[in-house]
Parts: sequence; structure tokens; C-alpha cells
Amino acid sequence: MICSLCRRPLGAKVEAHHLIPKTFGGRETVALHPICHRKIHTTLTDRELQRGYATIEALRAHREIARFICWVETKDADFYAPTFDSKARRKR
Repeated sequence: MICSLCRRPLGAKVEAHHLIPKTFGGRETVALHPICHRKIHTTLTDRELQRGYATIEALRAHREIARFICWVETKDADFYAPTFDSKARRKR
């Protein structure tokens, strides 16, 4: 199996990401590395995910997430590092 976001092989830990957040009735999930899942949720709010980022293609096209994917693509499948909120989100 591969991570839907970064397309690296999945490691020992796998998390399910709701493409449309559960708070908005989402049911479809995709498999992600924990670090990829954290990056999505520290970058985008549930409302942003529901309104404009409800597909993997849209997530991959987001500028900050695309930069993250370039950085993480060389890491081991079980690599994990703390993920911090983006500057834009902290200002909300």
C-alpha cells in the first residue's frame, strides 16, 4: 500500500483521512502516513477541507502541502517529526 498524499510506501502506522471531514458528513477515507495526516490538519481547517480540498489532487496542489511532499518524499516510511501550524493558520 502507498500513502495517498505523498505516494511513499506506508509504514507500520497508517491513519485514515476523511476527504470531507466527518463534521460535514464525510465518509470516504484514504490511507496516509501519520506525518502526512498531521500536515493536512495543521495547514487547513475542516471548513477549508470541505469547501476546496476534498480530493487528493486538490490537497497535493495546495502550495504548502506540495512543499511538504517534496521534503518528505525522501524520508523513510516510518519517519515522523513534529508538525507545526502554518503561519497563516496561527493568525486566525
